Amino acid sequence: MRHWFLIHTKIRQENVALENLELQGYECFLPQINAEKLRNGTLQVVREPLFPRYLFIRLGTDLASQSWSPIRSTLGVSRLVTFGQAPAKIEEELVFTIRTQTDTAAIQARLFKEGEAVVVTDGPFVGLEAIYQMASGEGRVMVLLNLMSKQVKMTLGPSSLRKVS
Repeated sequence: MRHWFLIHTKIRQENVALENLELQGYECFLPQINAEKLRNGTLQVVREPLFPRYLFIRLGTDLASQSWSPIRSTLGVSRLVTFGQAPAKIEEELVFTIRTQTDTAAIQARLFKEGEAVVVTDGPFVGLEAIYQMASGEGRVMVLLNLMSKQVKMTLGPSSLRKVS
């Protein structure tokens, strides 16, 4: 009988652990999402783990199953997640649901959310609050800026904005 378990990886080494475990013949699953990130002042979409530092591994619990002992010494792996002494078993339905959702839905973690209050940190409107509208292509974003009691649409670079805390 095979069940899903959870692997805790070393910092930012989820893909390293995944690759090395799969090379050893283990069945693994690393759910990922698209996320907006600022890189060199431009907005880029990158793939990143849905659960940072964790990945799922399917292991057998009978004597004929593949040995669990090589897992701890696999490059990128920190440890097998346990509750006390027992490995943390993950329900098949949960893994199936996560796999279905990450494969079919366009899950995205956005740098800014629509309607979120932001502050301009650069340029002639520095210090003014605005309302984030959307990404407008070419690495720019559209905001509504309050100028002279009127809301004005402006396109700015995302590095010129920060969330209002």
